[in-house]
Amino acid sequence: MLNIPQFLATELNLKPNYVENALALFTEGATIPFVARYRKERTGEMNETQLRDLSDRYTYLTELESRKSVILNAIAEQGKLSDELKQKIELCLQKTELEDLYLPYRPKRRTRATIAKEKGLDKLAEFIKSLNIKNAVSGDLNTEAAKYINAEKDIKSAQEALKGASDILAEEVAEKAQLRAYLRQFFLESGIFISRIKDEYPEGTTKFEMYRNYQMKVSNIAPHNMLALCRGEKEKILSYEIAFDEDYVISYLESQEIRSKQPHIRKFYQQMLKDAFNRLMKNSLTNEVISEKKQFADIESIKTFEANLRNLLLSAPAGMKPAIAIDPGFRTGCKVAILDETGKFLEYQAIFPHTGAVKRSEAAKILENFIKKYNIELIAIGNGTASRETDEFVVQVLQNTECQPIKVMVNESGASVYSASKVAIAEFPDLDVTVRGAISIGRRLQDPLAELVKIDPKSIGVGQYQHDVDQKLLKKKLDETVESCVNYVGVDLNTASIQLLTSVSGITSTIANNIVQYRNQNGAFKNRRELLKVAKLGPKAFEQAAGFLRIRGGENPLDNTAVHPESYAVVKNIAADLNIPLKQVTQIAENLKKADLKKYVTDKVGEPTLRDIIGELEKPGRDPRAEFKYATFKEGINEISDLEEGMELEGIVTNVANFGAFVDVGVHQDGLVHISQLANQFVKDPKEIVKVGQVVKVKVLEVNQKLKRIGLSMKAVSQ
Repeated sequence: MLNIPQFLATELNLKPNYVENALALFTEGATIPFVARYRKERTGEMNETQLRDLSDRYTYLTELESRKSVILNAIAEQGKLSDELKQKIELCLQKTELEDLYLPYRPKRRTRATIAKEKGLDKLAEFIKSLNIKNAVSGDLNTEAAKYINAEKDIKSAQEALKGASDILAEEVAEKAQLRAYLRQFFLESGIFISRIKDEYPEGTTKFEMYRNYQMKVSNIAPHNMLALCRGEKEKILSYEIAFDEDYVISYLESQEIRSKQPHIRKFYQQMLKDAFNRLMKNSLTNEVISEKKQFADIESIKTFEANLRNLLLSAPAGMKPAIAIDPGFRTGCKVAILDETGKFLEYQAIFPHTGAVKRSEAAKILENFIKKYNIELIAIGNGTASRETDEFVVQVLQNTECQPIKVMVNESGASVYSASKVAIAEFPDLDVTVRGAISIGRRLQDPLAELVKIDPKSIGVGQYQHDVDQKLLKKKLDETVESCVNYVGVDLNTASIQLLTSVSGITSTIANNIVQYRNQNGAFKNRRELLKVAKLGPKAFEQAAGFLRIRGGENPLDNTAVHPESYAVVKNIAADLNIPLKQVTQIAENLKKADLKKYVTDKVGEPTLRDIIGELEKPGRDPRAEFKYATFKEGINEISDLEEGMELEGIVTNVANFGAFVDVGVHQDGLVHISQLANQFVKDPKEIVKVGQVVKVKVLEVNQKLKRIGLSMKAVSQ
């Protein structure tokens, strides 16, 4: 059987010992963020992407090997496992190829072929096969078939006997792995997707209009087009199929299966092969091709979703500062929540700035008082209904205040999902859902990562066709993205929520809950070692988690860095050699730049880890996220009707798809910058040019109020 570690080393161009070490660490329960950060010596400094690729491929090959064993045993039990077949199965590297090999031996329901075999017509089929060789002696099919006429077996004529034999041979042909593999590849390379909108949907009445008379080569179809076809078919608005040259297919099958030069044998085989293809191969193979293209579309779309989610989670935080959070509304008013510099909810009040002059004046006074009372530094305004009107109201209020907080429009996608969730109810059991939503908007501005981890990633609004892709794979990849981002930034042990802690390497939801309970009962953690007092947090969990947890102002300054406790002894030795107190950690890094790191290499701490330690000591407790920036929407541009072609605006990227990027310019409807309008040069992948959360400048190309479509361009606009 396959030596998986050795195979992976060759396939991924990695050293075998590094592959074996990484797989061993995974088996021991080490997480990928931990291995990537703290076990570089053992893995040859593989990064997270390489480690995840290795893990995914290992899982695939392990499942493949397991399936091989099942199939080999099943065929052996039938007494049909030849040495040649066994070797083919053992050398198989693709699940599709493996299932093709197994197809003739797979237990199946009664088919026309099995019924014919039950009637004893398999012998007639073998006779016909004996005539289908290059120099076979001529034989009369009807004369031979007449021997099988049997009323008890319901074979009334020679033609019925030949039909049964044909069914047997057709099934054999349809189950030949090499034929299926060739035709599948032919459909992938030469097939054409064709779609039609159903007659009950007149032109211009559906969102799938571009697929009314759509044609695209199977090999060239873009992931978003494939997913759109699937959704349109699911919603019963369109139908689609794969078109191909059927004459070529039949000619290919004849070239592979017909050996005889006798006209009557050739005619029999030609009819049999047409039946084999049309009845037994055509639908299954085209469905397999559609499934393969759908799987590819899923993977590519999920990759885009991952990238968007990562950029959103790693958006620059405005900082933990006193904040006013406003969930805008017209008739129902604006919900205003006050948050302190730790994100703690302090106070709530509804104001009504859009229901008359008197109410607007009252709302202004309330807002002014809040700003002064709490020394507000941030104002977060949700970007939903009434957002632009509320933004203008806040601008007027700030004109009358000495304090000038930073005012930011915050994407509120998913806030309503959070406010009604079990997490929100547990966090704020006595507050209304609208208040919880406002709090979430404010916290997103203070620290996007800490707040967004509480929401199902699919509800955040940074994906395309997220309900149409493989949901199991989507959840796995998005969970990995959240885990990666949380561990990349690090978590404040003394303020982190249960949800944030749960994403830390090695910490389960139970342990996260126990950490918060311990913190509530005993006060703030003073050092990382205190974690070992938390129920169910043993040495293994501590090893995995400790380096990603920060303690600000604790007993040991190293506890506020990404330096792992297992390396503290090395840092202490370095500090002692340099005669620098540990509390002056930044000086250690400065003085070590000229030192020979090899002096401090141990069995467990190599040069890669030492380089990481020096990097951490240079800026202990630093936040790796980018500097905070925000978009300024143009005054007077509140609705799509305010837009005009040629306008240059500032906006923020809300979503990136394979075909372009969506940008919020402050009119309640995101505009699309098509991939062809992203840059003056050719763009293969929009993610190479823009990312979610990026502030960009755009020019309005087109405004369609009826369809609520806005076409934008980033070309020739100075960024």
